[in-house]
Amino acid sequence: MAQEFVETKLKGDKVVLFLKPSCPYCVMAKEVLSKYKFKAGHLEFIDISGRNDMSKIQDYFLEITGARTVPRVFIGEECIGGGSDVAELDKNGKLEGMLLSIGALQ
Repeated sequence: MAQEFVETKLKGDKVVLFLKPSCPYCVMAKEVLSKYKFKAGHLEFIDISGRNDMSKIQDYFLEITGARTVPRVFIGEECIGGGSDVAELDKNGKLEGMLLSIGALQ
């Protein structure tokens, strides 16, 4: 069920951020992504903290990304990492190109 939930959320050309609101790296990733002007439906923040299957979702992250931690940021179906990774991609100018390549920005 956790795998199906994650895979369903990753369908399409959009950016998905799986997070827990109390996590400072999640806040960092959300702030970085919020600077960009996304087309409607191309950015989704998913809080997994209150879900009964949270641990299973994180186990699935480990299986598909090599890390169990949040945030997990996906562009399309590709995981680009966590909060520090997103901040670094933004800082060096690569994030915008990645977002443009999937048609996510206005």
